Amino acid sequence: MIDNITGFLRKLTELAVALLALAVVVQVVFGTAVPFLNVDVVGNLTKVIAALGSSGLVGLIAVAVLYAVLNKKA
Repeated sequence: MIDNITGFLRKLTELAVALLALAVVVQVVFGTAVPFLNVDVVGNLTKVIAALGSSGLVGLIAVAVLYAVLNKKA
């Protein structure tokens, strides 16, 4: 049962990362005025990266943890 839940969550995370990448590409190609994309994806990513960068060591640790979680092959 737990394997099914973790498998589902892993697939859901992969889907979210793929949709995020697609949203970035769409916004880069068409600009910020994409009718079906009501958020500024690139702007939000820039803010998150800036916040992590200004956090110093805590930001670096957070990036390392996110990287480890997203690249975990089980």
